[in-house]
Amino acid sequence: MSTYALHKEIRVRDKADIVVVGGGPAGVAAAIAAARCGRKVILLEHSGQLGGMGTLGNVSVFMGVGNVTGIYRELIAETLPDKLPSHHLESIAPQFNPFVIRHYLNQKLEKEQVQVWYHASFVALLQGDGLTRSRAVAVNTREGLVAVEAEVVLDCTGDARVAVDAGAKYHSGRESDGLTQPMTLMFMMTDTGKPVKPYLPEDGYYYEHVSDLPQGRKLYWERGEKGTLLVNMTRVKGNGAKIEDINYAEKESLRQAFSVAHYLQRNGFENYALTHIPGQVGVRETNQIVGRYTLTEQDVTSGRRFDDVVAQTNYEIDIHSPDGKSGTDERKVSGYDIPYRCLVPEGVEGVLVAGRAISATHVAMSSMRVQATCYAMGQSAGVAASLAIEQQCDLADIDIARLHAVLQAQDVVFLK
Repeated sequence: MSTYALHKEIRVRDKADIVVVGGGPAGVAAAIAAARCGRKVILLEHSGQLGGMGTLGNVSVFMGVGNVTGIYRELIAETLPDKLPSHHLESIAPQFNPFVIRHYLNQKLEKEQVQVWYHASFVALLQGDGLTRSRAVAVNTREGLVAVEAEVVLDCTGDARVAVDAGAKYHSGRESDGLTQPMTLMFMMTDTGKPVKPYLPEDGYYYEHVSDLPQGRKLYWERGEKGTLLVNMTRVKGNGAKIEDINYAEKESLRQAFSVAHYLQRNGFENYALTHIPGQVGVRETNQIVGRYTLTEQDVTSGRRFDDVVAQTNYEIDIHSPDGKSGTDERKVSGYDIPYRCLVPEGVEGVLVAGRAISATHVAMSSMRVQATCYAMGQSAGVAASLAIEQQCDLADIDIARLHAVLQAQDVVFLK
């Protein structure tokens, strides 16, 4: 196959202390935390909205965790005050309105003086002649290809796009065959108060029994606005970081969504109409960097604690079958630490990873991937990046005691 080299001067459009790539939970928290440390922050988001899968993919429920602290706790307090637990270790799983959260995050980052670039897609990490600590991110924007200079780049893409471009080693999926957890298109149905005629497109599937459903089970919530059903019942095999896989998943998941809605309208939800399908399929798992430490299944199941802790969670091991078949491996865990070293790519300088692409095994990743934990990792990454600039040191060498002190000042509480 032919290859082409891009030889083009790229105009520097702006510069910042820290550039955050990706506006999901990790990226949002990272940007806020770094801005609160006095840094100029530019956040690059490839879509037109912040919130990641929580808004883009309609994964509008914060899966249950017991460390409701820091920026995540602040978000709950400001948007869902009736759901705020009295103690940070009380496990909650609140459902939220994705449109409200989208608007809230826009306003929140503006108040925090974070400069957000929407419709700005990562292209490459650049190192110019004569630069010392500075580097630049090439970005595809509505103005074309431009660059943003920064001292530190935070990779919150979910796919480790920046770290891999910088030369970081990575792996995908389970160790035996590289298969990742399948993708799901979550959608909403609303109670109309009267019977709704079930709609099934000509190319849809007719599901007769629960065993016929893509996940082989019913999985939905109605904990948010009364009469609003959030449905998590589609399943498409594939790796969301692969072109062919994501192309197939976008079409197949929509086909399944119509068919699942049709099934529900015939089985207990006769008054419910299909009212919201998000603009893209939800992706659970793609790439994991090889970091200074790799979080393992043993760490998760044994409740391991680390001196360089940056996030804590007790979300269960939750592996949707990578084969795309029905069935889910679900195992309760008591709670464990995620160490800072998991965020630091081996052999790469100036880039830190936060979110589901950190250094973790397939099984460990299935537990740490949820939004609440990503907010926690992002907040720690934002502070760590700021400290690296302050201390003029590599990201791997920051003072962990100082990191913990700043996080505590930002209302982060760690279980000892």
